[in-house]
Amino acid sequence: MSTRFVLAIAAMAIVVTASNYFVQFPVQAQLGPINLADLLTWGAFTYPVAFLVNDLTNRHFGPEKARVVVLVGFVLAVALSMLLASPRIAIASGTAFLIAQTLDIAIFHRLRQGRWWQAPLISSTIGSAIDTVFFFGVAFAASFAFLDTGLGREDASLAFPVPFLSVGGEVPLWVSLAAGDFVVKMLVALALLVPYKVLRGWIPDRVVIAT
Repeated sequence: MSTRFVLAIAAMAIVVTASNYFVQFPVQAQLGPINLADLLTWGAFTYPVAFLVNDLTNRHFGPEKARVVVLVGFVLAVALSMLLASPRIAIASGTAFLIAQTLDIAIFHRLRQGRWWQAPLISSTIGSAIDTVFFFGVAFAASFAFLDTGLGREDASLAFPVPFLSVGGEVPLWVSLAAGDFVVKMLVALALLVPYKVLRGWIPDRVVIAT
């Protein structure tokens, strides 16, 4: 197993574990009339890096090994998340992670021959949307409270009403958090195009040998 492959696995595990931990903490700040605690968690700033790791792995090793990185990173991250977060968050994160990252691999591979920015931006945008819906729904919607209570834990659902994105009509807090989270993920995904472009110059594209 190459050093780069081990580093890819380690990076994925670190990013997802950190995101599972930070997603428990809303951003306690006020931006004019907007209360950021009603629409944003710190996990939104770290999770998009998982797509960067996935896309660089896919570009260098190909989709099959990218799936291995996703699977191994998933197992390690869920195990660590059970210690740092709650079982419900670990379950939500694991489900969302596998679906979103697997979809990201397929879309990136299909678009990899296009302009350099298309594959990472489009795949991470679609993957982030899927991840956000699944994660926040399972982790914080009242309908999944049994994942807490069934394990003898206090219901950690975030279903109480707040203004949507701190300025709109009332919605459950998790819906506002999901929307704010997705907006930030998109901004971070755009910013990550810079390190992606730099790193793709250092990490060679895989060579496909014709048979």
